[in-house]
Amino acid sequence: MFKKAENTNKQPLINNQIILLFFILFTTILSAQENYTISGTIKDANNGETLLGASIFFKDTTIGEITNEYGFYSITAPKGNYILVISYIGFTEINKEVTLDSNQNIDFELKESTNQLDEVVITSEEPERAMLQKPEIGVSKLNIKTIKQIPVVLGEVDVMKALQLLPGVSNVGEASSGFNVRGGAVDQNLVLLDEAIIYNTSHLFGFFSVFNADAIKNTKLYKGGIPARFGGRVSSVLDIRQKDGNSKNFAFTGGIGLISSRLAIEGPVFKEKGSFLLAGRASYGHLLLKSELNGNSARFSDFNLKTNYEINKNNKLFLSGYLGRDNFVLNKDLTASYGNISGNLRWNHLFNDKLFSNASAIFSSYDYNLGINLLEYDWISSIKNYNLKYDLRYYASERFKLDFGTSIIYYDFRPGEIKPNTDESSVNPYELDQKRAVESALYVDAEHKFSDKLTAQYGLRYSGFNRLGGQVVKNYLNNQPVVYNDFLGIYQRGVEIEGTNFEKSETVKSFGNLEPRFSLAYQLSESSSIKAGYSRVAQYIHLLSNTTSVSPLDVWTPSGKYIKPQLSNQYALGYFKNFKNEIYSLEAEVYYKTIDNRIDYIDGSTLIANNAIEAEILNGESRAYGLEVLVRKNEGRLTGWLTYTLSKSEQRTPGGSAGGLGIENGAWYDTAYDRTHDFSLTGAYKLNEKWTLGTNLVFQTGRPVTYPNGQYIYGGLSIASYSDRNSDRLPVYHRLDFSATYRPNRKPNKKWKGEWVFGIYNVYNRKNATSISFEQNIATGVNEATRTAIFGIVPSITYNFKF
Repeated sequence: MFKKAENTNKQPLINNQIILLFFILFTTILSAQENYTISGTIKDANNGETLLGASIFFKDTTIGEITNEYGFYSITAPKGNYILVISYIGFTEINKEVTLDSNQNIDFELKESTNQLDEVVITSEEPERAMLQKPEIGVSKLNIKTIKQIPVVLGEVDVMKALQLLPGVSNVGEASSGFNVRGGAVDQNLVLLDEAIIYNTSHLFGFFSVFNADAIKNTKLYKGGIPARFGGRVSSVLDIRQKDGNSKNFAFTGGIGLISSRLAIEGPVFKEKGSFLLAGRASYGHLLLKSELNGNSARFSDFNLKTNYEINKNNKLFLSGYLGRDNFVLNKDLTASYGNISGNLRWNHLFNDKLFSNASAIFSSYDYNLGINLLEYDWISSIKNYNLKYDLRYYASERFKLDFGTSIIYYDFRPGEIKPNTDESSVNPYELDQKRAVESALYVDAEHKFSDKLTAQYGLRYSGFNRLGGQVVKNYLNNQPVVYNDFLGIYQRGVEIEGTNFEKSETVKSFGNLEPRFSLAYQLSESSSIKAGYSRVAQYIHLLSNTTSVSPLDVWTPSGKYIKPQLSNQYALGYFKNFKNEIYSLEAEVYYKTIDNRIDYIDGSTLIANNAIEAEILNGESRAYGLEVLVRKNEGRLTGWLTYTLSKSEQRTPGGSAGGLGIENGAWYDTAYDRTHDFSLTGAYKLNEKWTLGTNLVFQTGRPVTYPNGQYIYGGLSIASYSDRNSDRLPVYHRLDFSATYRPNRKPNKKWKGEWVFGIYNVYNRKNATSISFEQNIATGVNEATRTAIFGIVPSITYNFKF
């Protein structure tokens, strides 16, 4: 029934352009005079945490640097006497006189600044103003202390909810942890926790995210100018870094809320040559509501671990991990369990004062188990990946920095397996085809300061993808898994013919793509600049889902014989300005993004337990464009930001070789995550030393949906007919949130520090529609529309502590 594969696929060769670019970058002579280098790390004096994004520069010059993800810096300058300035928002600045007549290694520890002497001037904890000289466009940063000031549903501090208040980022539903970036789908976001891929970011169907704020140090979202070291997703990269752990003292941080509680422990280990962090959360709302739930329950727990060991000055090891699990029971007839597991072993090595490297061995896994107890079987699905990567940064000179490296990821897709869960079950075991793939990449990325006003970042990434064998791959007549039935006017499955057997060592299909990246910043004045950027990104794995939000039952599938990789091209232009000594800042960007080979589903498609998913989809294209505005107030009693996004997100899917006119006759139609207007206002007001107030105001255009526009009677049944896909919209979404944080008087020497956080989500009890369903009332025969709203007003109270 099948024939032996002919291995005609060959691994794509690396384009000569890459070799040429490497040669040019490595052989560029950047300085002709006698230069010396100062390098080292910058840390928090209180806990020993390295500071990402700390600024270090020579006073009265344009020579400076920003610390990397591990707090490392390297500055090269001509021989001479300088005043070295080290600063970080929220910390006391250091000024140090240095004589630069040799290469030097100097580490610094910054102390947190206090506001007791001046209650009026309060600095925002957000570490990014409008970064004028840095050639970053479409990049958003949020400090974890800022995130903790934002009111959220059920009182749980949430990184994902905070990101949804930034321009160009929208939510996929009420209280959901999924997010859309610049008109992209959920699966087009690469979410990394300490470099490990997180496939599902939600707990409790999206009410909470998987990220414990007590374990997080930094959050950075790349919406447009994605550096060449990242790849695999066409819309954005969310890079989240965990704390290293307190290397000075043992410390405890936690909180007790109405639905869940959390506790984090950190401290020094290995005779203060390292540190550790162990954090955990667990929900218990199902216990409090046990009598009302009638045997139903929903709960989650997760754990974060990180530890490090300094072998010597030039070598340091890190081990980090995450484990999260959700469990549901519905009348004991249906049970569900899903979760993420990730781990990363990293080795930081300093070759010399200019060359820094990071080698990582990473594991990520997501799985779910759905128990249909009434029918006595379990449905199991999972995706795993094993990732090896090696990244280097070369600080060639004050004007030129070079990032380069390589990575390889092995994917193991198990889309579904049925297992009897009792000895008496009549269900036969069955497993969908396991799929395997390898994704590899090689990149080089340069940051080049051409002049005091013009800085550019440019690079090239080459990515390859091999869909591996290990099973019989289906073949279809005329190579068409989907065909158009002219008589019925519908798309349906193609005619299956003899399949092809591929061994595990054979390649079913291979792909290769060059991904150039480019961005620049031109400083118009001391307080303003313009930036522009272009990026091309390839995405080789796809999420199969007919919902707009994150679902535990979503299935990932690789590109292959019938599914092409998605390819995006994004162009962006921005204007950035600081006002009144950086008290205020403005960021405005416009963007245009196209995505080729975006999969779309034919009407009536079946995605679950389908071993021929290629027969349910067509390849199309999408586009998104818009304007984003962000205004910040960074200092004073009142801090916060205002955002507005005006955007459009569309897609179209012609019939192509399948015949017919395609989805919606091949015309452009709104994606399910199109939001024309998206406005938010976020603020924090320090009333006095005891009380801080916080608020959110959110307004969004309702997301596109498809409503029925008529009905007809067939065989005595009333059958609905529907309007064009996504031609209708849910009502406008808006809400107001409020929080008040009370910190009792603290004695200077008292180790225990506590605070009460009182919150009200959706203050005026707006019933925002999650969906609207239509059905016929059997008794009256009248058609009725029912609005479903998850939340009205939700009060919360949380007690946070640390000691």
